[in-house]
Amino acid sequence: MISNPIGFDAVEIDPAGRFVKIIDQTLLPGKEVFLELSEEDEIAEAIKSLRVRGAPAIGIAAAAGIAVVIMQSAALSSNELEIIFGRVYEKFSATRPTAVNLKWALDRMKRKFISLKAEYLCAPDRLRAELLKEAQLIKAEDIEMSVKIAQFGLSLINDGSRILTHCNAGHLATGRYGTALAPVYLAMERGMKLKIYSCETRPLFQGARLTSFELKRAGADITLICDNMAATLMQRGFIDAVFTGCDRIAANGDTANKIGTLSLAILARHYSIPFYILGPVSTIDSETRSGSEIIIEERGGKEITEPVNGVEIAPEGVKTYNPAFDVTPAELITAIVTDRGIFRYPYNFSF
Repeated sequence: MISNPIGFDAVEIDPAGRFVKIIDQTLLPGKEVFLELSEEDEIAEAIKSLRVRGAPAIGIAAAAGIAVVIMQSAALSSNELEIIFGRVYEKFSATRPTAVNLKWALDRMKRKFISLKAEYLCAPDRLRAELLKEAQLIKAEDIEMSVKIAQFGLSLINDGSRILTHCNAGHLATGRYGTALAPVYLAMERGMKLKIYSCETRPLFQGARLTSFELKRAGADITLICDNMAATLMQRGFIDAVFTGCDRIAANGDTANKIGTLSLAILARHYSIPFYILGPVSTIDSETRSGSEIIIEERGGKEITEPVNGVEIAPEGVKTYNPAFDVTPAELITAIVTDRGIFRYPYNFSF
């Protein structure tokens, strides 16, 4: 696939382990501001505040972040590094409870640390270097997974297909290319013509600010719609398939994704339009039996009442309810597209 569809990655890791570089996604599309983060608190804040977001991307950011903190520490032994690692692990784990990739990446870094601690007991610098390599490997593997998802996803659509997507599950949400949008980039490379409709995605407008930004920059045929227009597009026959990403997939196929995904799945079923979830197998949580066990993050009310640049759009003091995700039942999902293949209901993920 093309080396980089928009010219930069959402998360970049300094080769020397001095910092994690991200683009501040809260400022897009108006400003392109890149941040070089090396302190644990600022990395945690960037994840919590959605400066970096998207399940795979925050997993990469957390893995790279813990490696950078370890690299920059003054610890003189592996035992001292273990204390620092444990503190940062807990801090990063608490930032976003719904996206499983965050814990998956941190747990992988933890396993790596434990496996090497005894070997490098008196060589903390070598342990530091190995952790940095692991974080870099996590990103490289994520890019490879996106390419495979693109290939499987593209097999489900045709030249000229009209795709509806929600939130941002593209280049900005992953190591590179994306999940739900990866087939779009592959189609462009192969000369296929797809038409993409992006829901604005209230309350933080990730579809308007991020999906529209990256697809327009890449040269895709992108049309932005308000969230409440999706039913009309389906009714008029404008949509051939729905592609969305995922933040956590339960063992039975129930899927947590950005709030509003469930509504699209229900509409798609009503209008007999295939509804596809696209994501890496690292998003499948085998320990969560069903969607009822998924913890749904609830965020502050100002995201609803002051969604852009602090401009109030609701009366001061009005009550709000702001779950960041909803859960789509497995039976509403036509197929789940992963880097290991395409799975259909009833879901039995065996790898």
